[in-house]
Amino acid sequence: MTIFLDRSSRVIVQGITGAEGSKHTRRMLRAGTTIVGGTNPRKAGTFVEMDDVKLPVFANVAEAMAETGANVSVAFIPPAAAKDGMIEAIDAGIPLLVVITEGIPVHDTMRAWSHAAACGHRTRIIGPNCPGITSPGQSNVGIIPADITKPGRIGLVSKSGTLTYQLMYELRDIGFSTCVGIGGDPIIGTTHIDCLRAFQDDPDTDVIVMIGEIGGDAEERAAAFIAENVTKPVVGYVAGFTAPEGKTMGHAGAIISGSSGTAQAKKEALERVGVRVGKTPSQTAALVREIVQSR
Repeated sequence: MTIFLDRSSRVIVQGITGAEGSKHTRRMLRAGTTIVGGTNPRKAGTFVEMDDVKLPVFANVAEAMAETGANVSVAFIPPAAAKDGMIEAIDAGIPLLVVITEGIPVHDTMRAWSHAAACGHRTRIIGPNCPGITSPGQSNVGIIPADITKPGRIGLVSKSGTLTYQLMYELRDIGFSTCVGIGGDPIIGTTHIDCLRAFQDDPDTDVIVMIGEIGGDAEERAAAFIAENVTKPVVGYVAGFTAPEGKTMGHAGAIISGSSGTAQAKKEALERVGVRVGKTPSQTAALVREIVQSR
């Protein structure tokens, strides 16, 4: 099993005819993802040909779902149009929406997320400003490289795209069930806690890796959830141990104020509930390897 995404997922690409959308559609197809079409209201009724695959372009997500049975959308939409694209997908009732776009105004994300809540959270949002989600060997949605790991029994949830790739590569001989890049913006859809819950319930995930970063209290809240709900071993890493206090670092909203939000404070919160925390990505990978080999 995997979480959120598997080989039965039928994917559409919002923005399939744009430079980023078309580039990553080709890459996802080569990774084995079942892509069934895309959207661009100005080019509805046309087709795009990619690697001998002819994909239809629809006016909107609802039309694409009706015609193709799509249940996943990945959005490569410019920041100014992203809110409307997200709301379009939510109104269509797409079960999973992966928003890759970086630089979406926070109030736009807030309005889209509020709309999803008003619609009963029938659409799971991953992102924005994220690398996407991959279930190796089954489906790859977003910009995560498909050739750096293999299927296995580690679950990974991460705020950072590049650290997602590094941990996947360092543990490539063991492999992953699903890797989720949740994004580092101040407002995101799917959280660490959502993924922790899903990995806990997944019988084919044995070990969970959680990557956080300085700023905010998401990791502390995840620690409280782990204490009450997670029985599987969790290994953590918090980016930003060497960041100076009072400086905005990395993703938007990551700022240190006193001890609140620091890497050390987050590390201590996680360790108090039994999470082993590495001080570098490589040390984190070594901790995971130690756990896997001891099982």
